[in-house]
Amino acid sequence: MQDIDTVGSEKVATLANITADAFRDDPFNNWLFGGFEPMKQTFANLAQHIYAPNGFCQILNEDGEGRAATMWLMPGDKPDATPLGMLKTYSGLFVSGGWGALMRGKAAGDAMAKHHPKEPHAYLFTVGVASAGRGRGLGRKLIEPVLAACDRSGTMAYLENSNPANRRFYNSLGFERLELFHATPDSPPLEAMQRLPR
Repeated sequence: MQDIDTVGSEKVATLANITADAFRDDPFNNWLFGGFEPMKQTFANLAQHIYAPNGFCQILNEDGEGRAATMWLMPGDKPDATPLGMLKTYSGLFVSGGWGALMRGKAAGDAMAKHHPKEPHAYLFTVGVASAGRGRGLGRKLIEPVLAACDRSGTMAYLENSNPANRRFYNSLGFERLELFHATPDSPPLEAMQRLPR
């Protein structure tokens, strides 16, 4: 049995656990966070303070267990946390990952903001499938209905791909590379990808 739930702040821990598990071997996120616990803590804070209250988050459940998750910001959604939320996010990254993780996180945020499109768009911040659900198209099941809604409304979709191994998957959904960019000279690249409505 599979079902998809649109969730809010009550599911922050589940969103973070699925996303961190999915990104455990991601080259950019391993560079940024330097470990699994800072990664999980930061995804929880970002879900708590930005994506659950301001955006659109979904969890795909399989037999009652969360197996895949997405965090989006849709056109018109507020992309920023409150000052207190940002303080908690950055302080949590410092406590769990140290000064280096905090500085890398700041550099990554600045680089992503610099390359973010200015026109209205649906922003796919994360899509992740937990290790127990991989290889069965669960991420696609979460993303495709949102992209279909983008097509109906004439909305562009955008993401930053942090793992070259996922490029073919995103290409198959209609995303195309805009550019590669680096948060710092020594960071793995992020791939800015855009999908025009069909």
